[in-house]
Amino acid sequence: MNTMGSRACERPPVRQVLVLRALGLGDLLAAVPALRALRRRLPDHRITLACSPKLADAVAVTRTVHQLLPTTAPGRSVPERLSWDGRPPDIAVDLHGNAPLSCLPLKALRPSALLAYSEPCGPPWHPDEHERLRWCRLLEWYGLPADPGDLAIAAPAARTSAPGAIVVHPGAEAAARRWPAERFAAVAHALHLRGHRVVITAGAGEARLAHSVAAQAGLPPGSVVGGADDIPFKQLAALIANAAAVVVGDTGLAHLASALRTPSVVLFGPVHPRLWGPPADGPHRVMWHGDPDGDGRPGDAHGRRPDERLLRITVDEVLDAVDGLPPGPVDVPRLPETDE
Repeated sequence: MNTMGSRACERPPVRQVLVLRALGLGDLLAAVPALRALRRRLPDHRITLACSPKLADAVAVTRTVHQLLPTTAPGRSVPERLSWDGRPPDIAVDLHGNAPLSCLPLKALRPSALLAYSEPCGPPWHPDEHERLRWCRLLEWYGLPADPGDLAIAAPAARTSAPGAIVVHPGAEAAARRWPAERFAAVAHALHLRGHRVVITAGAGEARLAHSVAAQAGLPPGSVVGGADDIPFKQLAALIANAAAVVVGDTGLAHLASALRTPSVVLFGPVHPRLWGPPADGPHRVMWHGDPDGDGRPGDAHGRRPDERLLRITVDEVLDAVDGLPPGPVDVPRLPETDE
């Protein structure tokens, strides 16, 4: 047997890239420009994203990675370990944070190269930088050009029962970013009286909030979507892609509206929109009443009370902003039911 000949015919192992971004939907969508750059700049590598398995459908729609490595961690903390099988990754990329802690699960896999902010050879961390720009700058530091404006995704082919509706999302992960329910209800009521179909969306555990807003607004039965559990991503994306407009706080759904180019009014409180806001050239209106010359992070984004800057936003301002939006829904590309 010619062992030397058989070895010569063996294919070299596929180069592997492992990316850590084990956070929520908005965080995933903010990282799409960086993930897309990795896919384009490393065409001969297989890219794996370590993130929550709940985001599997959202990850598939971005078409930025080849596979998902399910991982979980409480809140926004770093996973203790990553269930990576096989030889060490050729490249590990930390898109999770800037502290040495976020690199530990990647370092434990002994990658050939680690792209991260906390590394001695990495770029400096700028706390006042927009999230999309931050991760693109990281890759550019390592010679991988990335476009922070390359955030658009195509809508899934799933149908929606409320095409052309105005979607109002009163929920938020933290109370600090949650505009009062009665104000959301006043906005929804005014839009309903103007003849718009209004849909109230709710994430897991937000059913009571959503139904309270719908009742105060005088909306017809069936106006609430979600609440008991998170709305399945394909259903949510189809709803937002076909909406006339979205009224939302600083949440993942706001990033989904940006990614799908759906006109939106986004209400900001403790965190300045220059850090997490929609693209300035998109069909969006930003509501913000902080000190324009002050710190971009003037409040606690995870606080237990609505931020005072958020409370400065009035119902009339939001309605005027909705009136100023371009007509929707925008014609966005559709994905086939089976992703590549």
